[in-house]
Amino acid sequence: MKTTPAFKIGLFGIGLDTYWPQFNGLKERLEGYLHEVHERIAALHPHIVNAGLVDTADKAFEAGYRFRTEGVNIIFLYVTTYALSSTVLPVVQQAKVPVIVLNLSPEAAIDYAAFNKMNDRTRMTGEWLAYCSACPVPEIANVFLRTGVQFYQVTGMLRNDEVCWKEILEWVEAAKVAHTMSFNRLGCMGHYYSGMLDIYSDLTQQYRFFGGHIELIEVDELAALRRSVTDKEIDDRVQLFYATFDVQNDCSTEELQRAARTSIALDRLTEQYQLGSMAYYYKGTGNHDNEDAISSIILGNSLLSARGIPVAGEYEIKNAQAMKIMDSFGAGGSFTEYYAMDFKEDIVLMGHDGPGHIAIAEGKTKVRPLYVYHGKIGRGLSVEMSVKNGPVTLLSVVQQGNGKLLLLTAEAESVPGPILEIGNTNSRYKFSIGARRFVNDWNSHGPAHHCAVGVGHVVSKIKKLGLLLGMDVVQVC
Repeated sequence: MKTTPAFKIGLFGIGLDTYWPQFNGLKERLEGYLHEVHERIAALHPHIVNAGLVDTADKAFEAGYRFRTEGVNIIFLYVTTYALSSTVLPVVQQAKVPVIVLNLSPEAAIDYAAFNKMNDRTRMTGEWLAYCSACPVPEIANVFLRTGVQFYQVTGMLRNDEVCWKEILEWVEAAKVAHTMSFNRLGCMGHYYSGMLDIYSDLTQQYRFFGGHIELIEVDELAALRRSVTDKEIDDRVQLFYATFDVQNDCSTEELQRAARTSIALDRLTEQYQLGSMAYYYKGTGNHDNEDAISSIILGNSLLSARGIPVAGEYEIKNAQAMKIMDSFGAGGSFTEYYAMDFKEDIVLMGHDGPGHIAIAEGKTKVRPLYVYHGKIGRGLSVEMSVKNGPVTLLSVVQQGNGKLLLLTAEAESVPGPILEIGNTNSRYKFSIGARRFVNDWNSHGPAHHCAVGVGHVVSKIKKLGLLLGMDVVQVC
């Protein structure tokens, strides 16, 4: 598709039509609460399909049909008062998307003294019904579980409850990332690093959990695109390099121009295939044009990563998915692996050769020439950066032996200190459980030796994403 369909939220409230003639003003009051919920969610994401207050089975079918035809991706069910489950189930069965049940009381508590002074039991009952959102939730949960409806709950207050609204925000963000992944086009250029068995991936398994599309791309295509790049385009891209990176004095003009040519060709390749992420590796022997392209690819791929098209080296497809997830959460998502352990400082040094997510770098990313790519063919320019100091999250998409994917994650701190100035991305991470235990616990779940790192602590969002995608999530710390 040339354009990804908009992410849409479905919203409806529930009630019981029998109440309206019995309790004057109750319906209007509950509709006012629903409007407040709409406004709060619209501040998080504007595309909302609001089916209003559903209080009969007929309205339930109408709402469900509307949600399905308008293509909502997630439904927020606001429980305003008691309602029959028969007026809820048709909505979600028609829509067939995950449901977040909002059990939100209008206030922290009923004003018991004022309530009991009403001296009108009909008015008192109407007042109580405006507060009894918790009442039908067990009934709804029972019916959803028995009919196979995927649902989750947020319990709290409509007003003055930041914990509750943080939960709702995270559900919105997790659903948006699931939507992004379902339409993402992942390019796989080249081939696996021979013998690196942990990174070999079952591509159909990736489709099962994430959706999207995987495009297999020949390195020859990139090499061919390089030939059409003009000298003017190369000069402009070199100037962009100087503006974006801290280009070191020992970087030759020839290498900068070579990297610029490849960077422009990469932009054209990603546009041609509408890529949202990419994994690549190519041995680069026996064909000069291909070797020239691959050995000059790091700066261009770093620029792509910074603008939301994360690129993983060594054909690490699972990690390209992890990087895309992190980037879609606004956390970045840079390619990383263990570099060394520092038992004096109780930290783990982590980084990788190849492209880095320069948008989450601490300071300006350096460009350095490497006269040998360790373990790989060729030479050229590379990037050296550390992830911003402060909270970070690690994420690995793990291919398990049981045929399922697992999201393995951990929260840490990126801390200042000396790094290995070898022209690679590398950072110092401190874990709440200590470096020794972190490494043991992380490894025990069988991830590949690569993972993605992003800024901020976002594990609570990743857990919600896992629920939406039907994937187990393990948090190490």
